[in-house]
Amino acid sequence: MLEGRNVALGVTGSIAAVKVVELVHELQRHGASVRGVMTESARSIVHPWALEFATERDPVTELTGAVEHVDLCGRAGWADVLLVAPATANTVGKVAAAVDDTPVTTCATTALGADVPVVVAPAMHEPMYDHPGVADAIDRVESWGVDFVPPRLEEGKAKIASEEAILTHVARATTSQSLSDAHVVVTSGATSEAIDPIRTLTNRASGKTGRAVAQACFVRGADVTLVHDGPDVPYADVVEVESAAEMVAAVSTATEDADALVSAAAISDFTVETAGEKIRSGESLTLDLEPTPKLVDTVREANPDLPIVGFKAETSGDDEAMVERARTLRDRVGLAFVVANDASVMGDDETRALLVSEDVAEYRGDKQGLGARVAEALADELS
Repeated sequence: MLEGRNVALGVTGSIAAVKVVELVHELQRHGASVRGVMTESARSIVHPWALEFATERDPVTELTGAVEHVDLCGRAGWADVLLVAPATANTVGKVAAAVDDTPVTTCATTALGADVPVVVAPAMHEPMYDHPGVADAIDRVESWGVDFVPPRLEEGKAKIASEEAILTHVARATTSQSLSDAHVVVTSGATSEAIDPIRTLTNRASGKTGRAVAQACFVRGADVTLVHDGPDVPYADVVEVESAAEMVAAVSTATEDADALVSAAAISDFTVETAGEKIRSGESLTLDLEPTPKLVDTVREANPDLPIVGFKAETSGDDEAMVERARTLRDRVGLAFVVANDASVMGDDETRALLVSEDVAEYRGDKQGLGARVAEALADELS
């Protein structure tokens, strides 16, 4: 997600600075090179040696005649993005007022003047975050194009966002916005059909691919609605559903103003009449299975011109058969393209898939990479 990106990491005097070593490692795991910049207050919380250890480079702790701020964040500087994490209320206010009295604020002023993307992850006590002056400073800096990663409001604190959220925003700041202003609806994971108040019929889909697609679309500038039976994520508005009928209803509503749908969920093909009480065990039981509505058919009927990406999982292990069935689905519903794969990859981190349109393109790798491939192909369709 951050392969080849150079990240200048500004660390300020929030107690959340204790998380900076792991944040650096997470940036590096996703391909980024990192150089640190520290305020004096930050050095009171985490030693510069810790940042040196994590980045394998001496952090900038003062500005000298070597004009370190220009070397990092100038027009011909090293950094592709300046990430300030954590950012205190003090630092946010100084950036908004162009007050350059720390290495971090001077880097921020330089980056903003040089059109280097700036991402800010604030962390402070919640009353400070709610102060009207801080809110005004955030609004002002956002109007200049700075991307704020919303904090987690917990226990009276505006805690620094998760590493996943910060990484995603850094990737968005450094990636071509090929889906800018598009509203993309993505479905993900399995649905479940209730047999009784305890038991369900479901499948082995983990939702990793759908979430990867949603994240990749956000990184490329889209507003994303993710419909799934899963947790909130920092890159999409989540609509939580359980059954196939709930998913069809939620997607039908979400696509009323959407620019595209990526139907990556493994939606239940059958449902049953739900028993009102727990079915007692120890006896044979016959379930009458009824087919569920096909999501892509329902959406296509209501939205004749909406670009839709379909997914097709098979168990034959035969590429020719997978391609044939994918093309049958594509032609029947009028899909932009279909992602076909063998069901054996369900739940795995690695995958192999065939992107089927007029041509067939193979993908091998992790599911995050597949998400990027799908998002890029969707951007081509929308352009």
